[in-house]
Amino acid sequence: MTIDASNSVPPTAQAGNSSSAANETLEDYTLRYAPRSFRRWSPAVVSITALGGIAYLADFSIGATIGLTNGSLNALIGIAVAALVIFLTGLPIAFYCARYNIDLDLLTRGAGFGYFGSVLTSIIFATFTFIFFATEGSIMAQGLRIGLGIPLWAGYLLSTLIVIPLVIYGMKALSKLQVWTTPVWLVLMVGPVAYLIYSQPTVVSDWLHYAGNSDGGIHFANVMIAAGVALSLMAQIGEQVDYLRFMPTRTAENRRSWWVAVIAAGPGWVILGALKQAIGALLAVYIVAESGVAGASEPIQQFISAFSLLMPPWLALTLAVILVFISQIKINVTNAYSGSLAWTSAFTRITGHYPGRLVFVLINLAIALALMEANMFEMLGNILGFYSNCAVAWVVTVATDIVINKYLLKLSPLRPEYRRTMLYNINPVGTLSFVLSALLSIMAFFGLLGDTLAPYSPLVAIVMALVATPLLAILTRGRFYLKRQDDGISEPRFEPDGTPAAGIYRCACCGVDYERPDVLHSLALDSVVCSLCMITDSRARR
Repeated sequence: MTIDASNSVPPTAQAGNSSSAANETLEDYTLRYAPRSFRRWSPAVVSITALGGIAYLADFSIGATIGLTNGSLNALIGIAVAALVIFLTGLPIAFYCARYNIDLDLLTRGAGFGYFGSVLTSIIFATFTFIFFATEGSIMAQGLRIGLGIPLWAGYLLSTLIVIPLVIYGMKALSKLQVWTTPVWLVLMVGPVAYLIYSQPTVVSDWLHYAGNSDGGIHFANVMIAAGVALSLMAQIGEQVDYLRFMPTRTAENRRSWWVAVIAAGPGWVILGALKQAIGALLAVYIVAESGVAGASEPIQQFISAFSLLMPPWLALTLAVILVFISQIKINVTNAYSGSLAWTSAFTRITGHYPGRLVFVLINLAIALALMEANMFEMLGNILGFYSNCAVAWVVTVATDIVINKYLLKLSPLRPEYRRTMLYNINPVGTLSFVLSALLSIMAFFGLLGDTLAPYSPLVAIVMALVATPLLAILTRGRFYLKRQDDGISEPRFEPDGTPAAGIYRCACCGVDYERPDVLHSLALDSVVCSLCMITDSRARR
């Protein structure tokens, strides 16, 4: 049976859970499509907001760690390898999320994982957000200890609590924060590094000749160890598209600016990220030459050293602390925001209950605080090296499904699908590919596949995901992508050029109006229901 907009019925007696979920998600459209009526920002504003989320200083620590361990040349090649992989896999994901105004979780559901299969990746992504929140919080605490004498435990707590009021209000508040703080952050970050290179002509040469724990040559194993740590940032594309989903509709007039924004703020984030890692390695080598290894991997120490070439020590310390503070706020509001979306998505799908995004903001922050108090910063390289296996397996699987299964094999539906009754609970194509890739790469990481293969665990994840994803799609003939072909509404979800349709429908459960991509016909209610009420209201699924 199909219906049109005129057949939408007034809301029935609303279930409390559905109504509260609808009301709480209208600000940031948690778990759902971001409608045209809400997407009023220009491509430039969305892009700047998304890029503001990569202001983190963890890149400097990552670069310093892999540079001091593997030598500068091995680290640089590893950083470049990771950046290339991240860019190539991030491009199709960024395009899909910006074009169809959905986040990475919604995309993952229809890109090979199924409705419940993508719960695995929601948890993987949530893990990414609290690991990097803890990393940035640790960096801020180091700055507060050096600058103000605040004990580390208190700095950890302060860096956590200060984010809560900023992240509650979603995209509207975050866009203003990121746009206004970005110029100050850029000046404070670029200025002292540029002056260091200008005033110390040999610093770059000394850096490039630094051997670390290697013999000074280029070794593929060291390169891949460095790349493995850098590849832990692959899941950052999930945070980028949490903003890119608010891109305006692509038109003939804005086509150029739209593409520039998507590329720059989507996969393009890794260019700045790679530069920061390289700078972190350079500053670490400079500190080692000047004063020894102590603190060389801590961004606060790196920037105190750089600022000290320009100004008195007290002012250098002040500006370094300000830079750390701004960076921590810019990235950790994003970590808290994106993490809350991921936890909410997983919990709501598993339980059918929507507790409110704020609950998971607090849970994510509590986990991050526990990691900080446990001094995870000292084990950062090992933690990120392990995590990268899961992140790589997930992102490469989704990107492969888009590029190969959708466009080349045409076994995966071209338009994204995320609504519950339209999908199978588990799609073996993406789910098995991810599990197999992650499992084998983790085994390689711990040496269970032999010591020779251990440094190359990220390559294991990449190769397995690239091979298994299309192979499983061929073996299953794509039959597990869609459970239903018709969602029961006569108006197409997408216009002929692929743009999401803008027709308005009222949900029979929560009584709120939604645009066409976010609704479907409920056989149980014989009326239109929104995608979230299909999860939270049992009447719609009977």
